[in-house]
This record gives sequence, C-alpha cells and structure tokens, in this order.
Amino acid sequence: MKRMGMIFRAKANKALDRAEDPRETLDYSYQKQLELLQKVRRGVADVATSRKRLELQLNQLQGQSSKLEDQGRKALALGREDLAREALSRRAALQQQVTDLETQHQTLQGEEEKLTLAAQRLQAKVDAFRTKKETIKATYTAAQAQTRIGEAFSGISEEMGDVGLAIQRAEDKTQQLQARAGAIDELLASGALDDPTGTAKDDIAAELDRISGGTDVELELQRMKAELAGGTSAGQQAIEGGSQDTAPGSQQKSPHRYDKS
Repeated sequence: MKRMGMIFRAKANKALDRAEDPRETLDYSYQKQLELLQKVRRGVADVATSRKRLELQLNQLQGQSSKLEDQGRKALALGREDLAREALSRRAALQQQVTDLETQHQTLQGEEEKLTLAAQRLQAKVDAFRTKKETIKATYTAAQAQTRIGEAFSGISEEMGDVGLAIQRAEDKTQQLQARAGAIDELLASGALDDPTGTAKDDIAAELDRISGGTDVELELQRMKAELAGGTSAGQQAIEGGSQDTAPGSQQKSPHRYDKS
C-alpha cells in the first residue's frame, strides 16, 4: 500500500508539473497578495473608526466634566456647598471614564500606526512582486517561443514531427505506386500479363508497327515527289514497286501526226 501510494503521488506530481503554467501561478500569487493587502487596509480602516469613536466619546465626557465644574462653582457662589460637592463627585467619576478612554485611545492609535506601516510595507512588496512577476512572465514567454522555434527548425517538435511523418508516408506511397506501375508496364510489354482490352502489344508487334509505319511514310513521300515532277502514272508504278524506267531516247509516235510531204 505504501508503494502504491508513493507511485500514485509521483504520477500525480508529474501530471501537475506538466499542467502547471508558471505565469498562471505567479498571477494567482499576486492575486492572493492583493487580497491580503485589502484585508490589512480594512483592518486599518476599522481601527481608525474605533479610534474616532473613542475621540467623540472623550470629547463628550470632557464637555460634561467642564459643565459639572461650572455647576460646582456656581453652587459655591450661591452658598450651596452640598450641590457643589455633588457636582464635583460626578465630575470625578467622569474623569475616571475619560482616563480609561484616553488609555484605549492611545492603544488604538498605536495599533493604527502599526497597521498603517504594515500596509505600506506590504504595498511596497506587492508592487515589487508585480514588477518581478511581469519580468518573469515576459522572460518565460520569450524562452518558450524560442524553444518552439528551435524545435520547429530542428524538427523535434510534436507538430513538425507529425508533418515529417506525413511527408515520409506520402513519399513512400508515391514510390510504391511508381514501382508498381513500372512493373506492370514491363510485364505487359513482355507478354507475361494479358491485356483484357486488347490495346497492349508485345515487343515484336510494336517493332513491326514501327517498321511498317516508316515504310508507309517513304512510299507517300515518293508519290508526292512524282506528282510534283508531273509523272503521276510513273510515280504510282514506282510506288507499287513495279515497272522499270523507260529506256532513254525511245519515243512514241502520235497516231494523229501526218507527214506533210
């Protein structure tokens, strides 16, 4: 079970490593830092609100204390010592509350200053991380593009590998078809295969056709020469292989020619 668990974790780690994009991880980390900075700012605002509320309460208690002090003085001026004593007693109780509130106010003010300083430092870190994040993302993108270009030129990328295999298969099939066509032509020419259409001829018949075709051309050429020379009948006899030429100097008499003497 331990071995299976280790194998499963190793496979999962490898799959996650392939699926992980450093740029997305950096963006996610930056988003988390922004959320933390926002929480710190809200904390500063809450502490500042509490401090302001204590200040309002202090101002109110200090106003009441001053009012009681004035009332005690008036009571003494009128000869009412009992009223003056009561006013001073209430003023003493208010002073105790004012002292407690001032202590809380100082504490909140110190917390506010600490949170404000922490927020400023965190803001500076977030800004620095954002700059570094963008630099790393740009460098990673450039390296990725350079790697893909290099793989494409070298032919080791998956896309170019598939294209190369497709071209190789096409060339192999083309060569196979060319070889098959050449072999069939040779077999037909040698007579090893019969042509059911009757259009194919063996080598002997092809040679006879070539010779007879050349003889027909020569005969036609002689006939045309004879026609041009004005000896159509003699030319036809020569083409038929027939007659010999008439002896030189022999003449035939015309039956319509008469002697004038």
